[in-house]
Amino acid sequence: MSSGSRLRIVIILLFSVLTLLVFFVGQGLYISDRDSVQNGFSKQNVDWRERLASQSIKNLLTKEVIDVVTTSATESGPLSLDSFRNGNLSSSWKVVGVEASVADKATSQATDLKQVMSQVKEGKLLDDDHSHNKLTNTLRRQLRDDKRGKHVAGLVQQDDEATVKLENAAIERSKAVDSAVLGKYNIWRREVDNENSDSRVRLMSDQIIMAKVFISIASLKNKPDLRKELQVRLKECQRALGESTTDADLPRSASEKIQAMGKVLAKARGKLYDCKLVTGKLRAMLQTSEEQVRRLKRQSMFLSQLAAKTIPNAIHCLSMRLTIEYYLFPPAKRKFPRSENLENPNLYHYALFSDNVLAASVVVNSTIMNAKHPSKHVFHLVTDKLNFGAMNMWFLLNPPGKATINVENVDEFKWLNSSYCPVLRQLETAAMKEYYFKADHTTSSGSSNLKYRNPKYLSMLNHLRFYLPQVYPKLDKILFLDDDIVVQKDLTGLWSVDLHGKVNGAVETCGESFHRFDKYLNFSNPHISRNFNPNACGWAYGMNMFDLKVWKKKDITGIYHKWQNMNEDRTLWKLGTLPPGLITFYGLTHPLRKSWHVLGLGYNPNVNMKDIERAAVIHYNGNMKPWLELAMTKYRSYWTKYVKYDYPYVRNCNFSE
Repeated sequence: MSSGSRLRIVIILLFSVLTLLVFFVGQGLYISDRDSVQNGFSKQNVDWRERLASQSIKNLLTKEVIDVVTTSATESGPLSLDSFRNGNLSSSWKVVGVEASVADKATSQATDLKQVMSQVKEGKLLDDDHSHNKLTNTLRRQLRDDKRGKHVAGLVQQDDEATVKLENAAIERSKAVDSAVLGKYNIWRREVDNENSDSRVRLMSDQIIMAKVFISIASLKNKPDLRKELQVRLKECQRALGESTTDADLPRSASEKIQAMGKVLAKARGKLYDCKLVTGKLRAMLQTSEEQVRRLKRQSMFLSQLAAKTIPNAIHCLSMRLTIEYYLFPPAKRKFPRSENLENPNLYHYALFSDNVLAASVVVNSTIMNAKHPSKHVFHLVTDKLNFGAMNMWFLLNPPGKATINVENVDEFKWLNSSYCPVLRQLETAAMKEYYFKADHTTSSGSSNLKYRNPKYLSMLNHLRFYLPQVYPKLDKILFLDDDIVVQKDLTGLWSVDLHGKVNGAVETCGESFHRFDKYLNFSNPHISRNFNPNACGWAYGMNMFDLKVWKKKDITGIYHKWQNMNEDRTLWKLGTLPPGLITFYGLTHPLRKSWHVLGLGYNPNVNMKDIERAAVIHYNGNMKPWLELAMTKYRSYWTKYVKYDYPYVRNCNFSE
């Protein structure tokens, strides 16, 4: 029943009480008019009864209810029980949908009130205060019951509304369910719809593993027949699986093999299954697999290092052809023009040390093609005696436009000997020879560090960067370039960068904990821990502006010799030039803007392409050099566009673009 219906019932009951009161008051007035003898007493009695009835109604009803009663009485005339029984009421009093139980209760309460009022008429209950209180309590109890019923009905209605909302929401959700995929709650079952599903491939792999386990257990429990049957099914599954990676790659007979293997495994499980044995065998297989993975990783690292060390056939072909051509060339024509520019400090000088003809040509070509004033650029190339003829011949046949170039042989630097250079002296020791040439020996102290066994560490070309003032004594500044870089913008702005009294201008490479000093140096050694900060930021070789005047004042070469002598047993750092460079130029390096030099194209596949496009120099540091087959394809085009593939020697040596 709604709250509105209950309210109307309560109002009807109240009007019933009011009608009875008015009726009995009217009866009292009628008796008073008929009996003229007791006129004075009756008049007083009527007035007293009216006042008592009016006071009782006001105590029981609110002002709003009394106003409604007055209005309804005006519309419908005098109220009586017949009016309620006959339904002769205005629209404001009509009640719809009253339940039988409530109507019966209201009727019972009205009857009780009628009995009470009849006693009032007879004057039995109004003669004392006890009678008055009884009437008041009866009416109040009725109102409390009605109010309680109204509250309960409201709660029931709220509960019904909430239930309806939940039901409607459930219906909407059920409409959204696609009956075509009901039951596919498991990710494995979804793979049935995938053309490249590998569920059967994985199932066969699992069966092969369990077959190997049960074969081992069958041998332990002396079950030769079952062992043989398992071996037969194992070979069948292995042949069917082959190199398949998806279910589509499997042969048609794969399903039969799976079923046959499943039956044999079920049989083996019933006869051989032992939880402890199975767990032990699986653990042993896991350990064996992990060891195989570690061994393959070592082999992969060795092969990658080997690939980085080797010279591609095409480059070797080019070098040999150019060397032959050089020594067939007339000596009078082997000189480069504009040699007067080599010691002019007002020009832009570059130092490039390389034994790779093609790589050096890309560095020079890219620099000149992006230079605003090529005639002001001077390239100082140094190579070894093996590639000296090829390097000369290349630039004699392919001169760098108006720029100046010169090629020198490092082996002709007589001052660079073992008595002066600690590295040369160390390379001649037996320990160093063992480190390089007996790397496969199990007792070799550095056998695990294959990356340090690169032939470039044996070449003085790699260490010549610490002797720039000795090689170029007439120059004030020089820009050092590695041969695995590509220049994309004019670099003359570097000569105007204020180094603030520092020797080395370089781009820093540290980010959070990466490429800081503790990555390169052994801070467990007191010589390192006392003199350097492990969190100091590292920097990159490859494009470095060196102030040779300050270099001489600070005696940078002397600092390098000191630390190189201390590291004869390789306890301060491993081989290479960056660790001693970090030590030698510690506190003497000025950080350049990062856009000058972007690194990582030889090992990092996630270098930001926008950074590459904006960079003045990009660096293929790492093993994946752009002239090797293992180079990353996405970065190789930046290098190949400066290679002269139409040159006859390049074309004849089968270089691939």
